[in-house]
Amino acid sequence: MSTHAASAAIDHHHDHTTTTGIPNKKLFMWAFLASDCMFFGALIATHLIYRLHPVPGSQEPTTFFSIELTSFSTFILLMSSLLMALAVNACQKGNVPAVRKMLIGTIFFGAIFLACQVYEFTHFVHLGLTLSSSQLGSTFYTLTGTHGCHVAIGVLWLVMMYVRTFKPHDGAKGSKLWPYYSLLHVGVVVAAIVFCTWTVLDATHAILEHGFNGEAISAYLHHGMIPLVAAAVSLIACRLMARSASAEDFGEANAIDVESMGLYWHFVDVVWIVIFTVVYLLEYL
Repeated sequence: MSTHAASAAIDHHHDHTTTTGIPNKKLFMWAFLASDCMFFGALIATHLIYRLHPVPGSQEPTTFFSIELTSFSTFILLMSSLLMALAVNACQKGNVPAVRKMLIGTIFFGAIFLACQVYEFTHFVHLGLTLSSSQLGSTFYTLTGTHGCHVAIGVLWLVMMYVRTFKPHDGAKGSKLWPYYSLLHVGVVVAAIVFCTWTVLDATHAILEHGFNGEAISAYLHHGMIPLVAAAVSLIACRLMARSASAEDFGEANAIDVESMGLYWHFVDVVWIVIFTVVYLLEYL
């Protein structure tokens, strides 16, 4: 049976369908993405209009942009789409361990993209480009910041789906405590993402300020020990909580949920390709 046929069978047996034959969850996601297209279209059009008709004395974007950093973050986001597609495929086949690995990989790449954006925004502010400094700052931060919020929401959604894969069957050991355990698990994974990102940003700042030498290591250990220890502890906690003690209530029946999440993630990636082209690449032509 082909992947498409298997997916259709899964949708038919495990989700309510509309008169169109499309599962409700998928139809809702497509409707939401259609509205989001118009939202991002308005933001992108606003940025283009102001860039085509800048006010006198406007700041030059190429003095702030680092095309190398943005290209790297774009590549990372594209690779996350590949892992998301593999997660959907694995769920359709009922391969839960593979779903978890692909979701963790997607979360990891999404966090790297967000870290790059945080570093970029911080660097731009230090150079004088703020939300109120010029039209460029207003349109740039509004557009890219809105996209960053979408990525952050997507990462949180991925974390919750990852934790969902550990849900035990009703009546199984620990099923009554699952709501509390799942909240704790989500909190631990989010903490691991935050502290690992904080650690990487501190290390990057130390290297850029002092160079890759003993002075950079000394400066990092002086200022970055707390997030480093917190990251290590949270990662160990994530590993311990990922040990499932009972059979999980997760499999092919949840493929439509993972697929809907994949639609959102792929949409966010496509929007970034448009933003990368319009906001960054066009400035160098």
